[in-house]
Amino acid sequence: MEYEPTIGLEIHIELNTESKMFCACANESSQTEPNKNICPVCCGHPGTLPVINEDAVKKLIKAALALNCEIARDTFFERKNYFYPDLPKGYQISQYQTPLSKNGYLDLPDSGKRIRIERVHLEEDAGRLAHPEAADYSLVDLNRAGVPLMELVTYPDIHSAREAVEFVKELQMILRYLGVSGANMEKGEMRCEVNISLAEKNASKLGAKVEIKNLNSLKTVERSIEFETKRQSELLSKGESVAQETRGWHDKKEITFSQRDKESAHDYRYFPEPDLPPLKIDEGFLARVKAEIPELPAQKRERFAKEYHLAEKETELYVSQRGLGDYFEKAASELANWVAEKYQSGLAPAEFQKLIKLASNYISTDLQALLRERGIEDFNEAKFKITPENFAEFLSMIYLGEISSKIAKMLLPEMFEKGGDPSQVVAEKGWQMVSDSTEIEKAAQAVIAANPKAVEDYKKGKTASLQFLVGQVMAQTKGKAKPEIVRDLLEKTLQ
Repeated sequence: MEYEPTIGLEIHIELNTESKMFCACANESSQTEPNKNICPVCCGHPGTLPVINEDAVKKLIKAALALNCEIARDTFFERKNYFYPDLPKGYQISQYQTPLSKNGYLDLPDSGKRIRIERVHLEEDAGRLAHPEAADYSLVDLNRAGVPLMELVTYPDIHSAREAVEFVKELQMILRYLGVSGANMEKGEMRCEVNISLAEKNASKLGAKVEIKNLNSLKTVERSIEFETKRQSELLSKGESVAQETRGWHDKKEITFSQRDKESAHDYRYFPEPDLPPLKIDEGFLARVKAEIPELPAQKRERFAKEYHLAEKETELYVSQRGLGDYFEKAASELANWVAEKYQSGLAPAEFQKLIKLASNYISTDLQALLRERGIEDFNEAKFKITPENFAEFLSMIYLGEISSKIAKMLLPEMFEKGGDPSQVVAEKGWQMVSDSTEIEKAAQAVIAANPKAVEDYKKGKTASLQFLVGQVMAQTKGKAKPEIVRDLLEKTLQ
């Protein structure tokens, strides 16, 4: 029997406000000293009163608008009651009945499939527990307690681990473009919970729902869904039932394990938060937030496809690495200025496209390789020594044949380490192209004399031998002779 998984996601995102959700304590995800950023409000001391963080409201609305959600004009906060050692008040201030936003969607970039979003609401985070190795106790750190938390809940529109990962990855990118969260899963800034049930294909009723809690990487989202799909399939195939429960993920064993029965909404005994007034969103506030939304990943993909005609893989590189994409566009702008100045009458679009392709080739291959070699994961133009102007000049030198591809391979790492104007670096290093035909002819004669077999093969019609001889002459001249001149000279000499 073939079973199909039906998956919904619950994703918690810490918003990067300066202060916490209901108090003035610093919101620092990088803080490592336990219980450093706490006060009577976020510690739940009696008699304290919360105050709504306006910036958190603004950032959630910005994310919700980017996700095509409807924004509630009148809403309120509620108390979600449960007891856990890292929840000092014995309840969490959250939203249930009237979330700040609902009925949105996100289109997956690869398949174009639309995943509907049920709700995006605002709440406060809990603290965290530390479990010292080989100890029979746990420690409580409340630095995270009260941090603004955005919770996003999808409809069960996902049917594979690949789709789930694609959704989380695209959401992560959108949040970073908006600047509302670092969304770093390894740091706990974004945490994912998977709700999964299995049923026969085209069945009218879904199976029992299993929740997998606190997944902190794209890899664990993928692996947990794959494991749980297999586990539930095996149970159903044997005629056994799947329990509705909450499960955890064991990183080392790469398995899910049972934690507790799944709670329902009534278990939390929601009721309106008596210490906070209703939250009203006026049209002016909404318009100001909407005006701050930048170009988003999906729009950028579409624009890059129209403007630059790049391969899909290259476009995705510039979309996923926003800083690198901005650098590419600045270099492209410099190339456009160079073209306008160099070719007064204008350059044919096809020729300009060659320059753009050249730029992208060097960024996506050579430059990426240099960044990887030095362990640089996130491109930062402010720390990068090659300015877009100098990179554009480097490309123009290749395009005009002022340097060979071999010299370019030597020049780019030199600029990467020390910066500088490429033409000056070439002059200082003595990498200028050889234009003296006598010197090139001398190198060609030496190569012909040293490779009689290749010469004989060429005369028999093996054209690949000519390319070999060209390469040998280029090596003799240390890459400083123009390949087309070398080829012409060899052909004339050998004839």
